[in-house]
Amino acid sequence: MSKTIYTPALSSIDEHSSTSSTFVIEPLHSGYGMTLGNSMRRVLLSSIAGAAIVSFKADGASHEFSSLPGVKEDVVEIMLNLKSVRFRVFSDEPQTITLSKKGSGVVTAADITGNSEVEVVNKDQVIATLDSAKDSISLELIVATGRGYQTLEQSGANKPSDMIALDAVFSPVVRVRYKVDNTRVGQVTDLDKLSLTIDTDGTITPNDAFEEAAAILRSQYEALSGATEIEAAPFADQIAANEVAAAGDESEELGVSIEDLNLSARTTNALINNDIHTLKDLFTLTDVELKELKGFGSKALDEVKDKLAEMEL
Repeated sequence: MSKTIYTPALSSIDEHSSTSSTFVIEPLHSGYGMTLGNSMRRVLLSSIAGAAIVSFKADGASHEFSSLPGVKEDVVEIMLNLKSVRFRVFSDEPQTITLSKKGSGVVTAADITGNSEVEVVNKDQVIATLDSAKDSISLELIVATGRGYQTLEQSGANKPSDMIALDAVFSPVVRVRYKVDNTRVGQVTDLDKLSLTIDTDGTITPNDAFEEAAAILRSQYEALSGATEIEAAPFADQIAANEVAAAGDESEELGVSIEDLNLSARTTNALINNDIHTLKDLFTLTDVELKELKGFGSKALDEVKDKLAEMEL
């Protein structure tokens, strides 16, 4: 096992959609993949700031066990539907918004009238159904910001007497998965690579959620570390370059031509076209810098990494 605690790098981000991304972090000290993956998952699911409806008032209903004339759903069903409406709120203060609709058909979140501080994200969320053209519904909604979960009792603590309280799930992160694989740095082969997949509700991007979770963990650990500092080891790709370079810049390995590596024609041409002609040129670049080269993508990077592993570099 390596005695060095390597500083990890965010080696790649795979964006599956606007609400789902996979973050690859490496290299991690042996066992740290599970440690970091589990802690990030817990923070992402419990501590990212979001917004939700915490109470509401419906014309014609004094409590949650009543029904509204001309509305197919009872108040309990409406409550469940309101809990699924997602918001972006640009204020720390609770916001009051309204919903009013008349006429038969489905009532959705698109019928909510917001303000400059509130934006409805999932406007297709069904809230209720009106039976006929003469029927109507009118709701007053209180939207607040918070973290994690707020119980019904907490929501109702400061609500007006004519409002019905809702328990609220503020977290904008709906699912987090992680996987730990082996990776290497030079001749050190027992390191971890963490792949973390984050799915959100659309009110926040996976990247923003990832950074906020990391910042929360950092602040927690910094509060406990005092004045103690650990010297950080360089990133993985720089370590590999330094280990090879230590054998001498004029070593036979560093002088090998890119054309002699038996890479695919497309990868070889991409490297040469970017003035990378030898292994020495290749080792001066990080993974991120390689992926930014013109005509050089993730598949080409994987091909190069596999070749270097085959050559034990």
